Amino acid sequence: MNPLLAIWSGRRIPLAWLLLTRQPVRLAVALAGISFAGILMFMQLGFRDALFDASVTVHKMFNTDLVLMSPRTKSSISMAGFPRRRLVQTLADPAVLGISPVHWNLLLWRNPETRGTRSILALGFEPRDPLFNDPALTAKASLLTQKGRVLFDERSRNEFGPVATWFRQGRTVESEVSGKRLRVAGLFAVGPSFGADGNLLTSSETFLSLLPNTPPGSIELGLIRLRPGVDPEAVAKRLRQNLPQDVIVYTRNGFIEMEKDYWRTSTAIGFIFTLGAGMGFVVGCVIVYQILYSDVSDHLPEYATLMAMGYKLTSLLGVVAREGFLLAVLGYLPAYGAGVVLYGVIKGATKLPVQMDPDRALVVFTMILVMCMGSAALAMRRLGDADPAEIF
Repeated sequence: MNPLLAIWSGRRIPLAWLLLTRQPVRLAVALAGISFAGILMFMQLGFRDALFDASVTVHKMFNTDLVLMSPRTKSSISMAGFPRRRLVQTLADPAVLGISPVHWNLLLWRNPETRGTRSILALGFEPRDPLFNDPALTAKASLLTQKGRVLFDERSRNEFGPVATWFRQGRTVESEVSGKRLRVAGLFAVGPSFGADGNLLTSSETFLSLLPNTPPGSIELGLIRLRPGVDPEAVAKRLRQNLPQDVIVYTRNGFIEMEKDYWRTSTAIGFIFTLGAGMGFVVGCVIVYQILYSDVSDHLPEYATLMAMGYKLTSLLGVVAREGFLLAVLGYLPAYGAGVVLYGVIKGATKLPVQMDPDRALVVFTMILVMCMGSAALAMRRLGDADPAEIF
């Protein structure tokens, strides 16, 4: 037998594709509905993940193994102080290599152009401490040794004024923070979060001059660097046993997760975005189910004819399942493309770290696939009515 003839005779008719494309308008409506649901899920999950990621951008800057905090601190927007001597006491542990006290608070920044005020996150530290992971930022910290100097986050929201633009132009940029005159000595790049629209770095001396009522010897954050090869979990456990109960010890990852857990469980924001993604999933399910159910109903006589010709019910169910799979793939592609574009627009407008993440892309595709296959499974029940004896 001719090989080409054998291939031609053994080919499978793409019945699922032919059924979907038989009515282009219905297919376009279905794909638009699926894409809309996918875009909605991308946006909601993107905002939620951006919330969590943005809330710890400052946390990830620090060069530390352990973090000392007050047990009254619940998040970065409500930091409570604790005695600095607790941080000094950690030096008694042989595994501790160095410490860095950090002041942390929200202060009022005056826009140098409009003179309006807005809250900005200010961090005060000793400029000579190896506080940051970024060597370039550590080098810039030396500019803060003179009192009244600050480093300004160039990714802060525009409401703080054209500080970065003016500084790059060589202009002397001065402003007021909590009523005190300060000069911008340099720029760094972190970006805003849901808790703070901008960031400011300064020396402990300058920071305390901005908050003269700060209790003597009080800090909001204690960074602890350990000797190489030491287990941070073991040292943290040891310090928890030796230090009084007015402080709590976190590992670096625990410090980051503490902040994320606050936004995830103690606020309605995480729940709202997750609920929005769930609503998109439900809307998509309804649309796909209506499309597939109508398709099966319209072609019920044809399905009955195929069954009368000897086709098994499982084969026909496979056709509906393939229709659901094709709808999932074709509806996901424009949703993914629109998600990439919208993430770029949102990032430019809000400066939040919103970007297409492979894990999120896989999650949304899985949700769309489950949505389409689940709807197809519900529509398959209509095939049970394809009885040739009744239809003919």
